Amino acid sequence: MVDAKMLDKISSAPGFIAALDQSGGSTPGALRLYGIADTDYQGDADMYRLMHAMRVRIVKAPAFTGEKVIGAILFERTMDGDVDGEAVPSYLWEKRGVVPFLKVDKGLEAEDNGVQLMKPMPELDALLSRGREKGIFGTKMRSVIAHADKAGIAAVVKQQFEIAHQIIGHGLVPIIEPEILIKSPTKQEAEAILRDEIAAHLDKLPAGENVMLKVTIPTVADFYAPLAAHKSVVRLVALSGGYSRTDACEKLSHNPGMIASFSRALTENLRVTMSDAEFDASLAETINEIYAASVNKA
Repeated sequence: MVDAKMLDKISSAPGFIAALDQSGGSTPGALRLYGIADTDYQGDADMYRLMHAMRVRIVKAPAFTGEKVIGAILFERTMDGDVDGEAVPSYLWEKRGVVPFLKVDKGLEAEDNGVQLMKPMPELDALLSRGREKGIFGTKMRSVIAHADKAGIAAVVKQQFEIAHQIIGHGLVPIIEPEILIKSPTKQEAEAILRDEIAAHLDKLPAGENVMLKVTIPTVADFYAPLAAHKSVVRLVALSGGYSRTDACEKLSHNPGMIASFSRALTENLRVTMSDAEFDASLAETINEIYAASVNKA
């Protein structure tokens, strides 16, 4: 069974979801933006230690509470880590009022038909069971769409919903994330195909099976409104997709049915050299800006 209190918060509370789920491939870049060079650590274990320290600093900041941050997406290693001796998922929910999600995909296949499908996840059932035990509410999995290829986009959506069904079977709420690249030369055309494909799959979901959707902010404001209003959609959230925080927030503000789920745009102004006071003030300013774009619509 899905946790009712968490579901109520995610489905209706004002705020946004923080994406703290950089994995092996994206961690070095995230650390560089934070001010930690590749030469500052040796090997993966050291790299993940530094990344975890950054995430702990974020979730312990005074502004990082469920008042404005209603959820947080975690990398598997972050889920397995702790904050002051308490498991991260329980710390987020019990101490901060933030609903914990888990990134479950294992990366992307090579591009084919203008898209990148997700790699196989043979150990997904075991991971989902472990996530449930640790208090995880939902999951996130990402595919990539580079071009408006109907067959490719159909394959992306089909794969996402097949795995979503498996996730729902574990009592978790899946976030389906078919990201359209913001620099795609056929972004708007791809959005039209994607909306239709998702709608068709939503209509086939059995009663009681619910998903969340995480998409690139559309070219035409409020284009995904019909998806947000669907009875099987818990919440529609937006990825920042490489936009700066300012640009992402401005674009998001024109989409009434959509809240943020930003990663790089959330952490772009944070630096390892900041004092705690500087760090907390910078993060609070960012949280306020993303919250406003999620709640106060143009």
